[in-house]
Amino acid sequence: MHLFYQPDSVSYLSEDDSRHAIKTLRLGVGEVIAVTDGHGNRYTAVITQADIRRCGFRVTEIETTLGRPFSVRICVAPTKNLDRIEWFVEKAVEVGIERISFFYGQHSERRVLKLERLEKIAIAAMKQSLQSFLPRLDEAVSFGELIKTIDEGERFIAHLPSEDSSANEPVINLAKVAVANHRYAVLIGPEGDFSETELQQAASAGFRMVTLGANRLRTETAALTACQLLNFVNT
Repeated sequence: MHLFYQPDSVSYLSEDDSRHAIKTLRLGVGEVIAVTDGHGNRYTAVITQADIRRCGFRVTEIETTLGRPFSVRICVAPTKNLDRIEWFVEKAVEVGIERISFFYGQHSERRVLKLERLEKIAIAAMKQSLQSFLPRLDEAVSFGELIKTIDEGERFIAHLPSEDSSANEPVINLAKVAVANHRYAVLIGPEGDFSETELQQAASAGFRMVTLGANRLRTETAALTACQLLNFVNT
């Protein structure tokens, strides 16, 4: 069954979804579709008006899905090449994520990010993976501002200190230190990495330093790896 997204309490699809349903999929009156509001509700519906601009439907059944017993929030610095961060958003939504927060640090090459295209990518990925929850995407803010918004109990910063680093605490793989069924927030730095000041800020805010493996990863790869590891811990 085809899944469509309609966040408002109306009986018709958006213009984009209407065009896709009627023109691309060639659905007609009387055919059954599934619609989600992105908040855990999924509706079985019947098409009542096959209009490419305003496809009408009638709900016949409602199914409500509870949120997961854990939540994953990845806080990542946007990459210079936007294609990479778009790829991360798409794949993270498919894997399973509750929130993506963007920030810029002292070593960031990109400090401006428009969410409109990323939100469209997230919606498409939600529909593609047949999910009923649309993750929250946050506007990019400074590292200091971001830290103030994080209230998740399990807080991590993915960073492997250099040999001359002042960090004394041994760094453990995220998969080994994360506890199942918790709310997680993971900080992923920019291409220029975190500054020493930012590492100290994170430590003061209760973030534990973790590694994502032995290989050096690109920003978007590290962000997706963290997301996958936390989902794996909760399987």
